Amino acid sequence: MADFIRKSLVKAEVKKVGKGMRCPDDSIEGLDKVVKMKIEKAVARAKADGRKTVRPHDF
Repeated sequence: MADFIRKSLVKAEVKKVGKGMRCPDDSIEGLDKVVKMKIEKAVARAKADGRKTVRPHDF
């Protein structure tokens, strides 16, 4: 189950950008894992810089 991704929005964007492409549920799960990993890395970078705020450049 996707925690960070709204499935309907991703599927709509894939159809819009991909002109007829489809996005199965397992693709949504994969994207969700990538987002979680990016968040973890951004938090680690902010902590390494001595900050408690994640900023855009941390991503």
